Amino acid sequence: MATEPLRLRILKAMTAALKEISPANGFATDVQGNVFRGRVIFGENDPIPLLSILEVPIPLDQTPAPTDSEFSSGGWEIMVQGFGTDDPENPTDPAHLFMADVKKRLAQERRKALAMKAEEGIFGLGNFVTGMRIGAGVVRPPDEISAVAYFWLTVTLDIVEDLSDPYEDQ
Repeated sequence: MATEPLRLRILKAMTAALKEISPANGFATDVQGNVFRGRVIFGENDPIPLLSILEVPIPLDQTPAPTDSEFSSGGWEIMVQGFGTDDPENPTDPAHLFMADVKKRLAQERRKALAMKAEEGIFGLGNFVTGMRIGAGVVRPPDEISAVAYFWLTVTLDIVEDLSDPYEDQ
């Protein structure tokens, strides 16, 4: 039996996948392991580039289950926020490159949905994460939120969870 609830395991697996973004793995950006969960406030002492994985504040509707079912399924919307290096001449260029790398890494995971074995599925949680939709994303120049350009990217995970046992691991 798992010791952490399914949603936390998914977030940790997503974190581990995004930490793999580096030139050594075929990406333009090197996140150097700077991927955080649940952080919305960053300061000038935080490492750049960095990613933050957040849940959106209003959940998507779930597919109605039969009255006697203990299972829930539907989309779980996550937001990935990235802060990149600075380019004084074209401030948003590095953020576009960074967001493209995040999309590329997530698309690699999405391809796993076609795997025949659950352990090879999305984030290694194929029985629980059955699909992934990657949004278009938005890049913003430095502003009152950040001194460097940044991006937001929505990712919707199709998940199936056993409400009676959120720690289930099979």
